[in-house]
Amino acid sequence: MNGKKRLIYLLIGPAIYALITLLLRDSFTLPGAQAVGILLWMIFWWITRPVDMTVTALLPIAVNAVFHVIDMGTVTSQYFSDSIILIFGSCLLTIPWQSTGLDRRVALRILSVIGPTMRSQITVWLLASIVFSTMLPNVAVCALFTPIAVAMLHAAGYEDMKTCKPAVPILLAIGWGVGLGGVGSPLGGAMNVAAISFIEEYTGHEFMYIDWVIRMLPFFVIAAAVSLAYMLFISKHSEPINGTKEYFEKSYSELGPMKHDEKICAALFILALIGAFTRPLFANVLPALAPAYIFLILGCASFIMTAANKGPLMTWEYAQQNTMWGMMLLFGGGLALGKMVNESGASAEIAKVVSSMNLNGGFLTIVIFVVFAVLISEATNSTVSAAVTVPIVLSFTAKLGLNAIPYWFITIMAYNAEFLLPISVRAIPVAYGLDANIMMKKGIPLVLIRMAAVIIVGCALMKFWPAFSNIPYLTM
Repeated sequence: MNGKKRLIYLLIGPAIYALITLLLRDSFTLPGAQAVGILLWMIFWWITRPVDMTVTALLPIAVNAVFHVIDMGTVTSQYFSDSIILIFGSCLLTIPWQSTGLDRRVALRILSVIGPTMRSQITVWLLASIVFSTMLPNVAVCALFTPIAVAMLHAAGYEDMKTCKPAVPILLAIGWGVGLGGVGSPLGGAMNVAAISFIEEYTGHEFMYIDWVIRMLPFFVIAAAVSLAYMLFISKHSEPINGTKEYFEKSYSELGPMKHDEKICAALFILALIGAFTRPLFANVLPALAPAYIFLILGCASFIMTAANKGPLMTWEYAQQNTMWGMMLLFGGGLALGKMVNESGASAEIAKVVSSMNLNGGFLTIVIFVVFAVLISEATNSTVSAAVTVPIVLSFTAKLGLNAIPYWFITIMAYNAEFLLPISVRAIPVAYGLDANIMMKKGIPLVLIRMAAVIIVGCALMKFWPAFSNIPYLTM
Protein backbone atom coordinates (compact mmCIF):
# COMPACT_ATOMS: atom_id res chain seq x y z
CA MET A 1 0.00 0.00 0.00
CA ASN A 2 1.46 3.35 -1.03
CA GLY A 3 1.78 6.20 1.45
CA LYS A 4 -1.00 8.36 -0.01
CA LYS A 5 -3.56 5.56 -0.01
CA ARG A 6 -2.59 4.57 3.52
CA LEU A 7 -2.99 8.17 4.72
CA ILE A 8 -6.47 8.37 3.17
CA TYR A 9 -7.54 5.17 4.91
CA LEU A 10 -6.08 6.40 8.19
CA LEU A 11 -8.11 9.61 7.99
CA ILE A 12 -11.35 7.95 6.86
CA GLY A 13 -11.48 5.83 10.04
CA PRO A 14 -11.82 8.69 12.57
CA ALA A 15 -13.93 10.61 10.04
CA ILE A 16 -16.46 7.75 10.10
CA TYR A 17 -16.43 7.86 13.89
CA ALA A 18 -17.05 11.63 13.95
CA LEU A 19 -19.78 11.49 11.30
CA ILE A 20 -21.70 8.64 12.94
CA THR A 21 -21.45 10.31 16.34
CA LEU A 22 -22.84 13.54 14.88
CA LEU A 23 -25.66 11.84 12.98
CA LEU A 24 -26.82 9.50 15.75
CA ARG A 25 -26.29 11.58 18.87
CA ASP A 26 -29.92 12.81 18.88
CA SER A 27 -31.66 9.52 18.04
CA PHE A 28 -29.19 7.50 20.15
CA THR A 29 -27.55 8.62 23.36
CA LEU A 30 -24.16 10.27 22.83
CA PRO A 31 -22.28 7.23 24.21
CA GLY A 32 -24.41 4.95 22.03
CA ALA A 33 -23.62 6.98 18.93
CA GLN A 34 -19.92 6.95 19.82
CA ALA A 35 -20.00 3.16 20.25
CA VAL A 36 -21.53 2.69 16.80
CA GLY A 37 -18.91 5.08 15.44
CA ILE A 38 -16.01 3.12 16.89
CA LEU A 39 -17.62 -0.10 15.65
CA LEU A 40 -17.69 1.16 12.05
CA TRP A 41 -14.23 2.72 12.36
CA MET A 42 -12.74 -0.60 13.46
CA ILE A 43 -14.55 -2.53 10.74
CA PHE A 44 -13.21 -0.12 8.10
CA TRP A 45 -9.62 -0.39 9.33
CA TRP A 46 -9.87 -4.17 9.65
CA ILE A 47 -10.94 -4.35 6.03
CA THR A 48 -8.53 -1.78 4.54
CA ARG A 49 -5.66 -2.39 7.01
CA PRO A 50 -3.76 0.92 7.02
CA VAL A 51 -2.33 -0.36 10.31
CA ASP A 52 -1.89 -3.87 11.63
CA MET A 53 -5.12 -5.54 12.74
CA THR A 54 -3.76 -5.85 16.28
CA VAL A 55 -3.30 -2.07 16.45
CA THR A 56 -6.91 -1.61 15.35
CA ALA A 57 -7.96 -3.92 18.18
CA LEU A 58 -6.55 -1.37 20.66
CA LEU A 59 -8.85 1.41 19.44
CA PRO A 60 -11.52 0.79 22.14
CA ILE A 61 -8.94 1.69 24.80
CA ALA A 62 -7.65 4.77 22.96
CA VAL A 63 -11.05 6.18 22.03
CA ASN A 64 -12.55 5.47 25.44
CA ALA A 65 -9.58 7.13 27.15
CA VAL A 66 -10.27 10.34 25.23
CA PHE A 67 -14.09 10.39 25.13
CA HIS A 68 -15.01 8.19 28.14
CA VAL A 69 -17.80 6.36 26.33
CA ILE A 70 -18.13 3.77 29.12
CA ASP A 71 -16.21 2.89 32.28
CA MET A 72 -12.57 2.35 31.33
CA GLY A 73 -12.20 -0.64 33.62
CA THR A 74 -14.95 -2.40 31.70
CA VAL A 75 -13.03 -1.89 28.46
CA THR A 76 -9.55 -2.82 29.65
CA SER A 77 -10.76 -5.89 31.54
CA GLN A 78 -11.78 -7.48 28.23
CA TYR A 79 -8.11 -7.74 27.23
CA PHE A 80 -7.52 -10.18 30.07
CA SER A 81 -10.95 -11.76 30.37
CA ASP A 82 -11.65 -15.47 30.84
CA SER A 83 -11.58 -15.91 27.06
CA ILE A 84 -8.09 -14.41 26.86
CA ILE A 85 -6.94 -16.58 29.76
CA LEU A 86 -8.30 -19.58 27.88
CA ILE A 87 -6.29 -18.65 24.78
CA PHE A 88 -3.17 -18.00 26.84
CA GLY A 89 -3.55 -21.35 28.59
CA SER A 90 -3.99 -23.07 25.22
CA CYS A 91 -0.79 -21.44 24.00
CA LEU A 92 1.13 -22.61 27.05
CA LEU A 93 -0.15 -26.14 26.51
CA THR A 94 0.95 -26.31 22.87
CA ILE A 95 4.14 -24.20 22.81
CA PRO A 96 6.35 -27.04 24.20
CA TRP A 97 5.15 -29.31 21.42
CA GLN A 98 7.68 -27.80 19.00
CA SER A 99 10.70 -28.16 21.28
CA THR A 100 9.77 -31.73 22.30
CA GLY A 101 8.82 -32.85 18.78
CA LEU A 102 5.23 -33.67 19.72
CA ASP A 103 3.90 -31.25 17.09
CA ARG A 104 5.70 -33.15 14.33
CA ARG A 105 4.51 -36.49 15.71
CA VAL A 106 0.87 -35.34 15.85
CA ALA A 107 1.13 -33.69 12.43
CA LEU A 108 2.63 -36.73 10.72
CA ARG A 109 0.07 -38.98 12.40
CA ILE A 110 -2.75 -36.81 11.10
CA LEU A 111 -1.27 -36.76 7.60
CA SER A 112 -0.73 -40.52 7.61
CA VAL A 113 -4.38 -41.11 8.54
CA ILE A 114 -6.16 -38.35 6.62
CA GLY A 115 -3.93 -38.25 3.59
CA PRO A 116 -2.72 -35.23 1.62
CA THR A 117 -5.78 -34.60 -0.60
CA MET A 118 -7.53 -31.33 0.11
CA ARG A 119 -10.96 -32.98 0.04
CA SER A 120 -10.05 -35.30 2.92
CA GLN A 121 -8.24 -32.54 4.82
CA ILE A 122 -11.19 -30.16 4.64
CA THR A 123 -13.69 -32.86 5.57
CA VAL A 124 -11.78 -33.99 8.65
CA TRP A 125 -10.80 -30.54 9.94
CA LEU A 126 -14.26 -29.03 9.40
CA LEU A 127 -16.22 -31.91 10.93
CA ALA A 128 -13.74 -32.30 13.82
CA SER A 129 -14.02 -28.56 14.59
CA ILE A 130 -17.82 -28.72 14.45
CA VAL A 131 -18.09 -31.78 16.70
CA PHE A 132 -15.56 -30.61 19.30
CA SER A 133 -17.08 -27.12 19.53
CA THR A 134 -20.46 -28.57 20.48
CA MET A 135 -18.90 -29.59 23.79
CA LEU A 136 -16.12 -27.03 24.25
CA PRO A 137 -16.03 -23.24 23.90
CA ASN A 138 -15.39 -22.25 20.28
CA VAL A 139 -12.27 -20.33 21.19
CA ALA A 140 -10.78 -23.33 22.99
CA VAL A 141 -11.24 -25.63 19.99
CA CYS A 142 -9.90 -23.05 17.56
CA ALA A 143 -6.93 -22.23 19.78
CA LEU A 144 -6.07 -25.93 20.04
CA PHE A 145 -6.72 -27.09 16.47
CA THR A 146 -5.09 -24.19 14.63
CA PRO A 147 -1.52 -24.74 15.91
CA ILE A 148 -1.87 -28.48 15.24
CA ALA A 149 -2.86 -27.78 11.64
CA VAL A 150 0.00 -25.32 11.25
CA ALA A 151 2.41 -27.90 12.70
CA MET A 152 1.11 -30.43 10.19
CA LEU A 153 1.83 -28.04 7.33
CA HIS A 154 5.28 -27.30 8.72
CA ALA A 155 5.95 -31.03 8.78
CA ALA A 156 4.89 -31.19 5.14
CA GLY A 157 7.54 -28.59 4.25
CA TYR A 158 5.55 -25.32 4.34
CA GLU A 159 7.30 -22.71 6.47
CA ASP A 160 5.36 -19.51 5.77
CA MET A 161 1.60 -19.86 6.29
CA LYS A 162 0.94 -16.55 4.53
CA THR A 163 2.19 -17.99 1.24
CA CYS A 164 1.02 -21.57 1.84
CA LYS A 165 -1.93 -22.22 -0.47
CA PRO A 166 -3.07 -25.44 1.27
CA ALA A 167 -3.25 -23.50 4.55
CA VAL A 168 -6.16 -21.36 3.33
CA PRO A 169 -8.92 -24.02 3.15
CA ILE A 170 -7.61 -25.85 6.21
CA LEU A 171 -7.52 -22.75 8.44
CA LEU A 172 -10.90 -21.66 7.07
CA ALA A 173 -12.32 -25.09 7.91
CA ILE A 174 -11.17 -24.71 11.52
CA GLY A 175 -12.15 -21.05 11.92
CA TRP A 176 -15.59 -21.58 10.43
CA GLY A 177 -16.17 -25.07 11.84
CA VAL A 178 -15.89 -24.02 15.47
CA GLY A 179 -18.57 -21.38 14.91
CA LEU A 180 -20.89 -23.82 13.19
CA GLY A 181 -20.54 -26.34 16.01
CA GLY A 182 -21.61 -23.89 18.71
CA VAL A 183 -25.28 -24.39 17.89
CA GLY A 184 -25.10 -28.13 18.63
CA SER A 185 -25.35 -27.88 22.41
CA PRO A 186 -25.52 -25.31 25.24
CA LEU A 187 -21.86 -26.11 25.97
CA GLY A 188 -20.86 -24.50 22.67
CA GLY A 189 -20.05 -21.14 24.19
CA ALA A 190 -21.01 -18.16 26.34
CA MET A 191 -23.59 -17.03 23.76
CA ASN A 192 -25.64 -20.16 24.47
CA VAL A 193 -25.38 -19.73 28.22
CA ALA A 194 -26.64 -16.15 27.78
CA ALA A 195 -29.60 -17.31 25.66
CA ILE A 196 -30.58 -19.91 28.27
CA SER A 197 -30.37 -17.40 31.12
CA PHE A 198 -32.74 -15.09 29.21
CA ILE A 199 -35.31 -17.83 28.55
CA GLU A 200 -35.15 -19.04 32.16
CA GLU A 201 -35.73 -15.51 33.43
CA TYR A 202 -38.55 -15.07 30.91
CA THR A 203 -40.36 -18.30 31.82
CA GLY A 204 -39.34 -18.70 35.44
CA HIS A 205 -38.30 -22.32 34.84
CA GLU A 206 -34.98 -24.13 34.45
CA PHE A 207 -34.17 -25.07 30.88
CA MET A 208 -32.93 -28.63 30.30
CA TYR A 209 -29.94 -28.96 27.99
CA ILE A 210 -31.24 -32.14 26.37
CA ASP A 211 -34.16 -30.19 24.90
CA TRP A 212 -31.68 -27.93 23.13
CA VAL A 213 -29.77 -30.86 21.63
CA ILE A 214 -32.91 -32.60 20.36
CA ARG A 215 -34.49 -29.54 18.78
CA MET A 216 -31.30 -28.17 17.27
CA LEU A 217 -30.16 -31.50 15.81
CA PRO A 218 -31.94 -31.20 12.41
CA PHE A 219 -30.48 -27.75 11.76
CA PHE A 220 -27.09 -28.77 13.15
CA VAL A 221 -26.82 -31.65 10.67
CA ILE A 222 -28.09 -29.58 7.73
CA ALA A 223 -25.78 -26.64 8.52
CA ALA A 224 -22.76 -28.95 8.76
CA ALA A 225 -23.62 -30.67 5.45
CA VAL A 226 -24.23 -27.39 3.61
CA SER A 227 -21.03 -25.84 4.94
CA LEU A 228 -18.98 -28.89 4.00
CA ALA A 229 -20.43 -28.89 0.49
CA TYR A 230 -19.60 -25.19 0.10
CA MET A 231 -16.04 -25.64 1.35
CA LEU A 232 -15.40 -28.59 -0.94
CA PHE A 233 -16.79 -26.56 -3.85
CA ILE A 234 -14.62 -23.48 -3.31
CA SER A 235 -11.53 -25.65 -2.70
CA LYS A 236 -11.98 -28.11 -5.58
CA HIS A 237 -8.98 -26.67 -7.42
CA SER A 238 -6.75 -26.36 -4.33
CA GLU A 239 -3.44 -28.15 -4.52
CA PRO A 240 -2.89 -31.16 -2.24
CA ILE A 241 -0.37 -31.07 0.57
CA ASN A 242 3.12 -32.04 -0.51
CA GLY A 243 3.93 -35.72 -0.04
CA THR A 244 2.01 -38.96 -0.26
CA LYS A 245 0.23 -40.87 2.45
CA GLU A 246 2.95 -43.52 2.28
CA TYR A 247 5.63 -40.88 2.77
CA PHE A 248 3.91 -39.57 5.89
CA GLU A 249 3.42 -43.09 7.23
CA LYS A 250 7.14 -43.81 6.74
CA SER A 251 8.16 -40.51 8.34
CA TYR A 252 5.91 -41.19 11.30
CA SER A 253 7.34 -44.68 11.85
CA GLU A 254 10.86 -43.25 11.80
CA LEU A 255 10.07 -41.16 14.87
CA GLY A 256 9.95 -44.27 17.01
CA PRO A 257 8.14 -44.48 20.35
CA MET A 258 7.07 -41.35 22.21
CA LYS A 259 9.78 -39.80 24.33
CA HIS A 260 9.54 -38.68 27.95
CA ASP A 261 8.96 -34.99 27.19
CA GLU A 262 6.39 -35.74 24.50
CA LYS A 263 4.42 -37.89 26.93
CA ILE A 264 4.30 -35.07 29.48
CA CYS A 265 3.03 -32.60 26.87
CA ALA A 266 0.44 -35.06 25.61
CA ALA A 267 -0.71 -35.88 29.15
CA LEU A 268 -1.20 -32.21 30.03
CA PHE A 269 -3.13 -31.65 26.82
CA ILE A 270 -5.41 -34.67 27.40
CA LEU A 271 -6.02 -33.67 31.02
CA ALA A 272 -7.09 -30.19 29.85
CA LEU A 273 -9.57 -31.72 27.40
CA ILE A 274 -10.93 -34.12 30.02
CA GLY A 275 -11.30 -31.27 32.51
CA ALA A 276 -13.21 -29.14 30.02
CA PHE A 277 -15.47 -32.02 28.92
CA THR A 278 -16.28 -33.19 32.46
CA ARG A 279 -16.77 -29.72 33.93
CA PRO A 280 -20.45 -30.41 34.88
CA LEU A 281 -19.33 -33.27 37.14
CA PHE A 282 -17.32 -31.06 39.49
CA ALA A 283 -18.85 -27.61 38.93
CA ASN A 284 -20.65 -27.68 42.28
CA VAL A 285 -17.52 -28.71 44.18
CA LEU A 286 -15.12 -26.36 42.33
CA PRO A 287 -17.37 -23.57 41.01
CA ALA A 288 -14.45 -21.32 39.99
CA LEU A 289 -12.50 -23.97 38.07
CA ALA A 290 -13.84 -23.06 34.63
CA PRO A 291 -12.12 -24.43 31.47
CA ALA A 292 -10.09 -21.23 31.10
CA TYR A 293 -8.38 -21.85 34.45
CA ILE A 294 -7.96 -25.56 33.82
CA PHE A 295 -6.06 -24.70 30.64
CA LEU A 296 -4.00 -22.04 32.41
CA ILE A 297 -3.08 -24.27 35.38
CA LEU A 298 -2.06 -27.20 33.18
CA GLY A 299 -0.26 -24.86 30.80
CA CYS A 300 1.74 -23.41 33.68
CA ALA A 301 2.61 -26.97 34.75
CA SER A 302 5.04 -27.00 31.81
CA PHE A 303 7.24 -24.58 33.76
CA ILE A 304 7.22 -26.93 36.75
CA MET A 305 7.59 -30.35 35.14
CA THR A 306 11.14 -31.67 34.74
CA ALA A 307 12.28 -32.55 31.23
CA ALA A 308 14.57 -35.41 30.25
CA ASN A 309 17.58 -33.03 30.39
CA LYS A 310 16.76 -32.34 34.09
CA GLY A 311 15.70 -28.77 33.34
CA PRO A 312 12.15 -27.38 33.18
CA LEU A 313 9.98 -28.64 30.32
CA MET A 314 9.51 -25.01 29.23
CA THR A 315 11.21 -21.76 30.24
CA TRP A 316 9.47 -18.41 30.42
CA GLU A 317 11.84 -16.98 27.82
CA TYR A 318 10.79 -19.66 25.32
CA ALA A 319 7.11 -19.18 26.13
CA GLN A 320 7.42 -15.41 25.77
CA GLN A 321 8.99 -15.73 22.32
CA ASN A 322 6.38 -18.17 21.04
CA THR A 323 3.12 -16.93 22.57
CA MET A 324 0.70 -15.32 20.10
CA TRP A 325 0.40 -12.02 21.96
CA GLY A 326 -1.10 -10.25 18.94
CA MET A 327 -3.82 -12.88 18.65
CA MET A 328 -4.89 -12.30 22.25
CA LEU A 329 -5.00 -8.52 21.77
CA LEU A 330 -7.03 -8.96 18.60
CA PHE A 331 -9.51 -11.20 20.38
CA GLY A 332 -9.67 -8.82 23.35
CA GLY A 333 -10.38 -5.91 21.04
CA GLY A 334 -13.45 -7.69 19.71
CA LEU A 335 -14.69 -8.34 23.24
CA ALA A 336 -14.06 -4.72 24.25
CA LEU A 337 -15.96 -3.51 21.19
CA GLY A 338 -18.92 -5.69 22.15
CA LYS A 339 -18.89 -4.27 25.68
CA MET A 340 -18.92 -0.72 24.32
CA VAL A 341 -21.90 -1.46 22.10
CA ASN A 342 -23.87 -2.97 25.00
CA GLU A 343 -22.79 -0.77 27.90
CA SER A 344 -23.18 2.50 25.97
CA GLY A 345 -26.85 1.84 25.25
CA ALA A 346 -26.29 1.42 21.50
CA SER A 347 -27.72 -2.10 21.54
CA ALA A 348 -30.82 -0.89 23.41
CA GLU A 349 -31.42 1.82 20.82
CA ILE A 350 -31.06 -0.69 18.01
CA ALA A 351 -33.55 -2.89 19.87
CA LYS A 352 -36.08 -0.07 19.93
CA VAL A 353 -35.82 0.34 16.17
CA VAL A 354 -36.52 -3.36 15.58
CA SER A 355 -39.33 -3.48 18.12
CA SER A 356 -41.07 -0.50 16.50
CA MET A 357 -41.43 -2.29 13.15
CA ASN A 358 -44.91 -3.43 12.14
CA LEU A 359 -44.37 -7.20 12.35
CA ASN A 360 -46.90 -9.96 13.05
CA GLY A 361 -44.70 -12.97 13.81
CA GLY A 362 -44.81 -14.45 10.32
CA PHE A 363 -42.17 -15.11 7.68
CA LEU A 364 -41.01 -11.46 7.51
CA THR A 365 -40.51 -11.42 11.28
CA ILE A 366 -38.25 -14.46 11.09
CA VAL A 367 -36.26 -12.95 8.19
CA ILE A 368 -35.68 -9.70 10.10
CA PHE A 369 -34.66 -11.49 13.31
CA VAL A 370 -32.26 -13.75 11.41
CA VAL A 371 -30.66 -10.93 9.40
CA PHE A 372 -30.34 -8.74 12.48
CA ALA A 373 -28.73 -11.51 14.58
CA VAL A 374 -26.32 -12.42 11.78
CA LEU A 375 -25.23 -8.81 11.21
CA ILE A 376 -24.56 -8.22 14.91
CA SER A 377 -22.69 -11.51 15.16
CA GLU A 378 -20.51 -10.79 12.14
CA ALA A 379 -19.73 -7.23 13.23
CA THR A 380 -18.89 -8.17 16.83
CA ASN A 381 -19.28 -11.78 18.04
CA SER A 382 -21.95 -14.35 18.86
CA THR A 383 -22.01 -13.49 22.55
CA VAL A 384 -22.78 -9.84 21.85
CA SER A 385 -25.40 -10.87 19.30
CA ALA A 386 -27.07 -13.12 21.88
CA ALA A 387 -27.08 -10.34 24.44
CA VAL A 388 -28.61 -7.90 21.95
CA THR A 389 -31.05 -10.03 19.96
CA VAL A 390 -32.51 -12.54 22.42
CA PRO A 391 -34.07 -9.90 24.74
CA ILE A 392 -35.55 -8.20 21.66
CA VAL A 393 -37.09 -11.45 20.45
CA LEU A 394 -38.55 -12.28 23.86
CA SER A 395 -39.99 -8.81 24.39
CA PHE A 396 -41.44 -8.78 20.86
CA THR A 397 -43.19 -12.15 21.26
CA ALA A 398 -44.52 -11.15 24.67
CA LYS A 399 -45.93 -7.95 23.22
CA LEU A 400 -47.79 -9.86 20.48
CA GLY A 401 -48.78 -12.78 22.72
CA LEU A 402 -46.78 -15.30 20.66
CA ASN A 403 -45.06 -18.48 21.77
CA ALA A 404 -41.45 -17.34 22.25
CA ILE A 405 -39.80 -20.77 22.06
CA PRO A 406 -39.54 -21.24 18.25
CA TYR A 407 -38.38 -17.65 17.69
CA TRP A 408 -35.82 -18.12 20.46
CA PHE A 409 -34.45 -21.27 18.82
CA ILE A 410 -34.31 -19.66 15.36
CA THR A 411 -32.45 -16.63 16.73
CA ILE A 412 -29.90 -18.96 18.32
CA MET A 413 -29.46 -20.71 14.97
CA ALA A 414 -28.83 -17.32 13.35
CA TYR A 415 -26.18 -15.88 15.64
CA ASN A 416 -24.23 -19.10 16.24
CA ALA A 417 -21.65 -18.68 13.48
CA GLU A 418 -19.18 -16.03 12.34
CA PHE A 419 -17.37 -16.00 9.02
CA LEU A 420 -16.16 -12.57 7.92
CA LEU A 421 -14.07 -10.26 10.09
CA PRO A 422 -10.84 -11.13 11.97
CA ILE A 423 -12.41 -10.77 15.40
CA SER A 424 -13.59 -13.26 18.04
CA VAL A 425 -12.46 -16.83 17.21
CA ARG A 426 -11.72 -15.80 13.62
CA ALA A 427 -8.75 -13.82 14.90
CA ILE A 428 -6.92 -17.04 15.72
CA PRO A 429 -6.40 -18.50 12.20
CA VAL A 430 -5.71 -14.98 10.91
CA ALA A 431 -3.00 -14.57 13.54
CA TYR A 432 -1.41 -17.79 12.27
CA GLY A 433 -1.20 -16.48 8.71
CA LEU A 434 -4.65 -16.72 7.10
CA ASP A 435 -5.32 -13.65 4.91
CA ALA A 436 -8.26 -11.74 6.41
CA ASN A 437 -9.32 -10.50 2.97
CA ILE A 438 -9.55 -14.07 1.68
CA MET A 439 -11.60 -15.05 4.73
CA MET A 440 -14.06 -12.22 4.05
CA LYS A 441 -14.24 -12.84 0.29
CA LYS A 442 -14.92 -16.56 0.67
CA GLY A 443 -17.09 -16.04 3.74
CA ILE A 444 -19.70 -13.72 2.20
CA PRO A 445 -21.41 -16.48 0.13
CA LEU A 446 -21.38 -18.79 3.16
CA VAL A 447 -23.05 -16.12 5.31
CA LEU A 448 -25.84 -15.77 2.74
CA ILE A 449 -26.21 -19.54 2.29
CA ARG A 450 -26.33 -20.17 6.02
CA MET A 451 -28.77 -17.30 6.55
CA ALA A 452 -31.10 -18.85 3.97
CA ALA A 453 -30.70 -22.24 5.67
CA VAL A 454 -31.70 -20.78 9.05
CA ILE A 455 -34.81 -19.15 7.59
CA ILE A 456 -35.90 -22.20 5.57
CA VAL A 457 -35.17 -24.81 8.24
CA GLY A 458 -36.56 -22.61 11.02
CA CYS A 459 -39.85 -22.02 9.20
CA ALA A 460 -40.13 -25.71 8.30
CA LEU A 461 -39.55 -26.84 11.88
CA MET A 462 -42.14 -24.38 13.17
CA LYS A 463 -44.72 -25.64 10.69
CA PHE A 464 -44.12 -29.39 10.56
CA TRP A 465 -42.59 -30.33 13.94
CA PRO A 466 -44.81 -29.42 16.93
CA ALA A 467 -42.10 -30.37 19.45
CA PHE A 468 -39.87 -27.62 18.10
CA SER A 469 -42.29 -25.02 19.45
CA ASN A 470 -43.40 -26.84 22.56
CA ILE A 471 -41.42 -27.50 25.73
CA PRO A 472 -44.08 -28.48 28.27
CA TYR A 473 -42.31 -27.40 31.46
CA LEU A 474 -41.68 -23.90 30.10
CA THR A 475 -44.83 -21.86 30.64
CA MET A 476 -45.20 -18.75 28.55
